[in-house]
Amino acid sequence: MNSHMDIAQHQQCIQRALELGRTNDPVALQELTALIRMPSAEIRRLAASAIGKLADFGADPATAIASLLPIALRDPHPQAQQYALKALKCYGAAVSAHLHDLDDLAVNPRVKDYVCKAAHSAATAIREAVRLQEAGAQHRCLRCGKLVSHNEHTRSQQAFQRTFCDSCFDETYLDRRNFDTKVELNKTIQAKAGALVQSDGERLISDWLTAHYLAYRYDERFRILSGHAIRPDFYLPELDIYVEYWGMDTADYKIGMLKKQQLYQQEGKRLVSLYPADKPKLDTLLRTKLSFFGYHIPAPTLNTLANDSESAHTHS
Repeated sequence: MNSHMDIAQHQQCIQRALELGRTNDPVALQELTALIRMPSAEIRRLAASAIGKLADFGADPATAIASLLPIALRDPHPQAQQYALKALKCYGAAVSAHLHDLDDLAVNPRVKDYVCKAAHSAATAIREAVRLQEAGAQHRCLRCGKLVSHNEHTRSQQAFQRTFCDSCFDETYLDRRNFDTKVELNKTIQAKAGALVQSDGERLISDWLTAHYLAYRYDERFRILSGHAIRPDFYLPELDIYVEYWGMDTADYKIGMLKKQQLYQQEGKRLVSLYPADKPKLDTLLRTKLSFFGYHIPAPTLNTLANDSESAHTHS
């Protein structure tokens, strides 16, 4: 037993998870979603396995996936992760919105090799399920409502992860290209690692992440959340954490900021928000906010504090 649970209760929960997995009754999902949150890794592992077994018997995919994802992506016990990933695979195309998370996990050097393999296997199976589902499906353009051909659907999904007819595709492509060009032109400030960023606040964040050996992707072109394409300022793939620097104060910007924050919350993503007023205390804030997600950085030395203070003063 690897938790502080009472031994008798621990054994009872184990037996219950095993029993529920053998019922073939989708109603068992409700009780399993409670068991999968227990402090024992063994119980979480067995509950995840049981949830996977219920996929073929009408268990609600949304409820099952919402219970399995946190275990698959972030459970501290690798065997619990492995079993949750195998269970997710059973829900096929219903998991397609989370393929990017599985892809990131599959190449994460911080997790066990067998967890990476399980994530890759799950992603491969889910993609095949999506392919088979789409082969017999009809699709309509999201802009004009027109029925689209298989080639139109495939083309627009590859480019935008959304469905457009050829005419609307061209219009959407031009809009997106103009937006991307505007964003790229705004990247005029160079961080220490060489990346060009859009503001001094983003430069400070980039430099801080580099100084603490935290790999990041800056302004990654597209990540799909609830059907919306977004561009996170920073994504830390090894920690599965997003960092956004909300650097403007216009009404339109704030509306977009609130919408983006809502998407992160709805998808259960781990978000660190920073603002212009945070620049003088960036080191302390990032340490504190990352610690909320279980990542602790050693306290800075006096030399580090002096350098950070000088850097913030020079670029304020």
